Amino acid sequence: MVGGGQGAYIGNIHRLASRLDGQWQLVAGAFDVDPARGRDFAIAQGLDPARSYGTYQELIAGEAAREDPVDAVAICTPNFTHYPIAKALIEAGFEVICEKPLTATLADAVALEALARDSGRFVGVTYTYSGYPLVHEARVRIARGEIGDVRTVQVEYPLEWMSAPIEKAGNQQAAWRTDPLKNGRGGSIGDIGTHAYHLAGFVTGLKLESLTADLATFVEGRALDDNAHVLLRYQGGARGLLWSSQVAIGNSNGVRLRVFGSKGSFQWYQEQPNELIYTPLDGRVQVIKRGSADLSEDAAARTRTPPGHPEGYLEAFANLYLGFAEAIRARREGREPGPAGRNLPLAYDGLKGVAFVEAVVDSAEAEDQPWITPVAV
Repeated sequence: MVGGGQGAYIGNIHRLASRLDGQWQLVAGAFDVDPARGRDFAIAQGLDPARSYGTYQELIAGEAAREDPVDAVAICTPNFTHYPIAKALIEAGFEVICEKPLTATLADAVALEALARDSGRFVGVTYTYSGYPLVHEARVRIARGEIGDVRTVQVEYPLEWMSAPIEKAGNQQAAWRTDPLKNGRGGSIGDIGTHAYHLAGFVTGLKLESLTADLATFVEGRALDDNAHVLLRYQGGARGLLWSSQVAIGNSNGVRLRVFGSKGSFQWYQEQPNELIYTPLDGRVQVIKRGSADLSEDAAARTRTPPGHPEGYLEAFANLYLGFAEAIRARREGREPGPAGRNLPLAYDGLKGVAFVEAVVDSAEAEDQPWITPVAV
């Protein structure tokens, strides 16, 4: 692991999730911009001092020289560092698991995706919400036509945690997220809007044709947006609306997806992730439970406990790590991956996310708010 050391929220999520299925073991790391603090953290995690590195460059050199180097490196650092770290890892022959967004700039995302493709290295991107079993179930059912042709997609990701200027009060997580040099051009749209955009496309299979956006910065003094509304036009005629906000008081992690078709609809809410609401045309509302025996193999491969025993965020994150392990093993063994290793967020999905943010900001900054087509859909 690179980054994700003492006090870093997402690093601990990666560590917990990767261990859940026994497919990964953390054996090496460069956890902090302060080399000494990073080494102390690594040793506190039980790592061999010889594999407790001060910098990611030392990690690459040290692991490349071993007979038993790491199988993959997880990047858990702020956005602006993703590109140089991932590029160096790929060029050194390592597989990569990267936090989203893939990079802070579109040029870097294009270059990194091309490097991953040309090198044959595995690059997984942790779009968490594509790890939930019932998200996969909705995806399968929409693909087989259960709600007919998709007409409208409504997706939102409201949070309240940045409703006050906490970055000025010493909150480091908020500080880098409000700094364009570290976060990239998009504030809420880059931090959480990309999750919503990926979720909508992943479940429906729709490709974006164009978008127009309205960004707002409600907390005085911020350089980036903390609220975004985006109108979406999909190829084939479907329409969408995406809302992301870091200032929506009363919302802890309110990811919600609603897909309306010509024959029915699906609704899924991340804070009640073990239920998928299905409503057929002229029929009764049905609640599909996670763990039910009649679900698809895609959902079953990501389910650990029977209905009524809730699974949530950590399990969804763990499903990504389970899938990454299966996909990497399948590549090495020259076979097709099993269900858990299919339909994963990879480098091109990361590129699409960065391209989406770029198009949103371009649209919002234009005087006439034009419809813009991202360079990757």
